[in-house]
Amino acid sequence: MQLQLVSIGSVMLQIATLLYLFSMAGYLCFLFVQKDRIQKISFSLVAIAVGVHFFSIVVTGFAAKDLPVQNMVQSLSLAALAFGCMFLYFQYRFNLKILGLFASIFLSILMLVVMLIPDTPVASNEILRGFWFIAHIVLIFTGDAALGLACGAGILYLLQEQGIKAKTPGFFFKRLPSLDFLDDVSYTCITTGFTLLTFGLVTGFIYAKTVWGRFWSWDFKEVFSIGTWLVYAALLHFRFHAGWRGRKSAIMTIIGFVIIIFTFLGVNIFLGGHHQEFTK
Repeated sequence: MQLQLVSIGSVMLQIATLLYLFSMAGYLCFLFVQKDRIQKISFSLVAIAVGVHFFSIVVTGFAAKDLPVQNMVQSLSLAALAFGCMFLYFQYRFNLKILGLFASIFLSILMLVVMLIPDTPVASNEILRGFWFIAHIVLIFTGDAALGLACGAGILYLLQEQGIKAKTPGFFFKRLPSLDFLDDVSYTCITTGFTLLTFGLVTGFIYAKTVWGRFWSWDFKEVFSIGTWLVYAALLHFRFHAGWRGRKSAIMTIIGFVIIIFTFLGVNIFLGGHHQEFTK
């Protein structure tokens, strides 16, 4: 029964990956053709892919009787699901159609990596369980996803700004909304992601206390996570008190997301620590 569930989960994950790839192709077509019907189909493909992806993770978790975040494949897959879910939320809230291009490309790349790297079996780990652990993972992953979408909006902002400043409107000028709208989307993604990240760190400290008997242990991931939090805290501070909107904010969101990616993967792979369990 367990092997059957694992097989079903694997097949569903492959289907989700194909749907993400089809959605990326659709959004690339929408970028050039600019037909609402193409965008709606592409968005529907992402939504279906997220649904299939979600059930794949549920089936995999049920088979393993653990939250499927025990190795690199599972961690990246869960990160992709969180990103997909947050994209659906912000797309519903703002209807920023072109953001789907960034989201579908990012999701497709992430899922291709999941498909290509070996899914190394990992023995069940008792410490990777419990309410605080699950809360920590969900909050951190969704927070990072929201900040990733802020990065996407920041990239779109810089492209539109370049088009506006050019003597002749560039390729993206007519395909992107106003700078103010892009800045508002980015800001909402930042505040949402920062809030989730904050609660994610708090639950992580509580979880660390229950498992290792201390809130803080100077683990590399802990240090870089706090560093990431401080970057976004500084961005919000300067935005409120020094007028860091528009270009400066967009650049900072991109830098911040690069730091998140390194914190998520680079620290575990190159520096080690408690969180290395998730990237075996």
